Amino acid sequence: MIPLIVLVVSFVALRVVGFFGVGPLNHWETALRIALFLMFLVTASAHWGKGRPDLIRMVPPVFPQPALLVTLTGILEILGAIGLLVPVAARLAALCLALLLVALFPANIRAAREHLTIRGRPTPNLPVRGAIQIIFLAALIAVAASPR
Repeated sequence: MIPLIVLVVSFVALRVVGFFGVGPLNHWETALRIALFLMFLVTASAHWGKGRPDLIRMVPPVFPQPALLVTLTGILEILGAIGLLVPVAARLAALCLALLLVALFPANIRAAREHLTIRGRPTPNLPVRGAIQIIFLAALIAVAASPR
């Protein structure tokens, strides 16, 4: 839920700053790219912080070396987040991050079904988790489809 809050609050704050005269932020796509950047930094931070053991537990048992996978996905999130800030790379970064979210969704399903926790907090149930993922995917697709 925290990543969703970061995405929404930062997007709104950036757009407000844009309305008050900061030219680049007066365009929704730039504000959304920065908000997604911030959101993915928050999600990536869990890959090495106190939430790391919880993320490792979320990896479905069919996948080998869950600790390595958590590290790799964290690195991919950081690289994708940085790519969102580079205008010529933003479209590709958004598409790659969207694919990453789809690839990671089985871990989210496992977390919801098995009532796992992240840093002591229960993960949202599957319908809520799915809705949040759809919001993230929609934001990434909006960036990828933007004509800018």
